[in-house]
Amino acid sequence: MFTKTRMWLALLGVSLFLLAACQAEEQIGIQAEMNGTPYRVVSVQELQSMLETKDFTMINVHTPWEGDIPQTDLRLAYDQIDGNLGQLPAKKDAKIVVYCLTSGMAKKAVASLLSQGYTNIWMLEGGTTAWEESGLIINK
Repeated sequence: MFTKTRMWLALLGVSLFLLAACQAEEQIGIQAEMNGTPYRVVSVQELQSMLETKDFTMINVHTPWEGDIPQTDLRLAYDQIDGNLGQLPAKKDAKIVVYCLTSGMAKKAVASLLSQGYTNIWMLEGGTTAWEESGLIINK
């Protein structure tokens, strides 16, 4: 039989486990910063996981277009973001994931989005090159 102390210890252990699991889920990606404003950088594997329960807008910002990761919502050239805000989510805290071929243009897109007041920006590290190197398909 469990004593009250053992029961409380078991309950505490389960609670700590659940708390750690929730925190681990929130820790997807690496926190980065651009001009003092935070954004997140995700790996191919992390993006794959995120796509299983997609709750974000995914934008291919590479120019010229060379193919999309499946479930891409929008193609918008990295240097055309400021002139096409109407295509972006209206809510500034909407989660937006950007990618390009290798990350160079995506970093510029991140800068544009952050300067427009978006606060939940994510970027795929290595872009479609890393995606394909992982054996995944690109829609061309």
